[in-house]
Amino acid sequence: MFKLPSVLLVDDDATTNYLNKLLLTRLQVAEHLLVATNGREALATLTQVCTPVSTSCPALILLDLNMPVMNGLEFLEAYQHLPLPQQRAIVIVLLTTSVNPRDLERARQLPIAGTLTKPLTQEKIQALLQEHFPPSEPMR
Repeated sequence: MFKLPSVLLVDDDATTNYLNKLLLTRLQVAEHLLVATNGREALATLTQVCTPVSTSCPALILLDLNMPVMNGLEFLEAYQHLPLPQQRAIVIVLLTTSVNPRDLERARQLPIAGTLTKPLTQEKIQALLQEHFPPSEPMR
């Protein structure tokens, strides 16, 4: 299985980030795992590692909705203002426990590729990779 160059985990819960990093590392999903604890940190990380667009720029972002400082929806709204090459190169998937229909409907209007419910599992990761990063397709 090929590895993504980089994955960015955005969640304010340290335990969730630890467990997700452990799982992604065990499954050898990415060369690099980046972590941000809120949307503002995630934007700063993207600005740092994706300017200019490079291989260290995350191919995948797993984004929580409910976070302090800047939540997932606010992050997505700000993300839309990044340069287009950066946006096209990144697949964003919500990883959340939120079942608030209003939140989920608003998220669907923003640049997300899908939604997964917590916890992250090997099966969910494999399905996500198969859908968005099929092996026959060259890396984005």
